[in-house]
Amino acid sequence: MQTTSKQLSQPILRTDISGMPLEWIHYQLAVKLYHADQVAYSCGTPMLTLHGGFNAKTGKRSVIEVSSIIATHGTHQGLYENFVPALNNPTLFRRDANLCMYCGEYYKDYELSRDHVIPLVQGGRDVWTNVVAACKRCNNLKGGRTPEQANMRLIAVPFQPTYVEYVFLKGKSILADQMEFLSAHFPKSSPFLKR
Repeated sequence: MQTTSKQLSQPILRTDISGMPLEWIHYQLAVKLYHADQVAYSCGTPMLTLHGGFNAKTGKRSVIEVSSIIATHGTHQGLYENFVPALNNPTLFRRDANLCMYCGEYYKDYELSRDHVIPLVQGGRDVWTNVVAACKRCNNLKGGRTPEQANMRLIAVPFQPTYVEYVFLKGKSILADQMEFLSAHFPKSSPFLKR
């Protein structure tokens, strides 16, 4: 079976040994982890079968099968406590499903801007719980006012993603089995479970 460029570009979900999602990695790093015996187990869809060289003694060829989800040795329990994800526009826009949180319309990333619910000029902070995606028109209309002062209604309350939700938001193309695995780790109150 021929390996396609889509298979090679598909991110792999790496977890710790307890199954807690850690990050997205490329197949090259996954192969290194398999080769270094750092993969405790794998689950999900088999994605790639890579063939290496032949052993001079045995004549056997090395084969590594890469799955869509791999668990590596070790745990990272301290990683999840008090985690504050980096705030950037692409991740913010993804959190808000590329919707303007004022007019409710869908926009492409370049048509959106970061709006501070409580404006910086009024003491608001640049944190997840005070920012929303807004189309440029709505952001300009609101200006340096709060939604109440501008008589504009927010369609959703801004929230700070948990570590696992942030891993989800950082995923570019997520396979169905990866999404099922990730969503099992979302808090029960996660807005992403309603999408």
